[in-house]
Amino acid sequence: MNILEKTNFKNLGEKYIGKVRDVYIQSDKVIMVSTDRYSAFDRNLALIPCKGQVLTQVSKFWFENTKDIIKNHVIDFPDPNVIVGKKCKVLPVEVVPRAYITGVTGTALWTLYQKGLRNFGDFTLPDGMHKNQKLDKVVLTPTTKHEEHDRPLSSKDIVDGGYMTKDQWEKVADISLKLFKRGQEIALQKGLILVDCKYEFGLDENNEIILIDEIHTPDSSRYWQAKTYEERIAKGLEPENFDKEFLRLWFKENCDPYKDKVMPPAPPDLVAELSRRYIQIFEQITGNPFVVETGDIEKRIENNLRKYII
Repeated sequence: MNILEKTNFKNLGEKYIGKVRDVYIQSDKVIMVSTDRYSAFDRNLALIPCKGQVLTQVSKFWFENTKDIIKNHVIDFPDPNVIVGKKCKVLPVEVVPRAYITGVTGTALWTLYQKGLRNFGDFTLPDGMHKNQKLDKVVLTPTTKHEEHDRPLSSKDIVDGGYMTKDQWEKVADISLKLFKRGQEIALQKGLILVDCKYEFGLDENNEIILIDEIHTPDSSRYWQAKTYEERIAKGLEPENFDKEFLRLWFKENCDPYKDKVMPPAPPDLVAELSRRYIQIFEQITGNPFVVETGDIEKRIENNLRKYII
């Protein structure tokens, strides 16, 4: 199966290499190419077939199903792996709504809770909670963006630190809760629990807040199968998940992903399973069959982006 590890297109603008995307920056737009790179713990760990295509197509579904809540940056989807978006001033905070206490990364709610943290600035959690438990209400856990490692922020930190004005933060917080509620509702109709996710925002040419980057993808969101959640929790099992958590857990169990310079290669069977899950979650969310793009992926993208050459 074809894999897109990286791109090197000419005359599309200044290139920026992200964890998963190759981004080409022009004066008024950004061209975001989703590769098949798998990123966790702030590093690339594997290549997952079809991942980039799934990320772009799932984002497309959600952008179209939330544009009545907030405008987004999308200009065009010229290729299965590509979003062309409006260039804007990026707000330096990632907003993470959470409906459950879970996770294994350094900024995850469960990780911090296990270390004894109860007061998270904007909300306090009681003692005696267990992993994967539903919270009494959805909470927002913002983190820094553009820093080497994400750092948790409170509402006070965001305003006092000059990340956003009070008015901007209030709007972003309200929009985030509305987007997450929509995501939960649609996901549940598809038999899925939207557990948590990440939103990024920017300011357009009119200084208006818009939604950017991606939305409710398997990379930026955690999904569990709704029909088995209660039973599995009652048995002390992990929920039946559809995100990259199981591969994250494998790395966590087989090395120290934050400290080890050299990581073990991801097991081929887990890579194949994650690819299958990405495809299945696309089909479950959108209701459409996934079409595997064949041929030279990079060449196809290059051809589809010809109209954006500068």
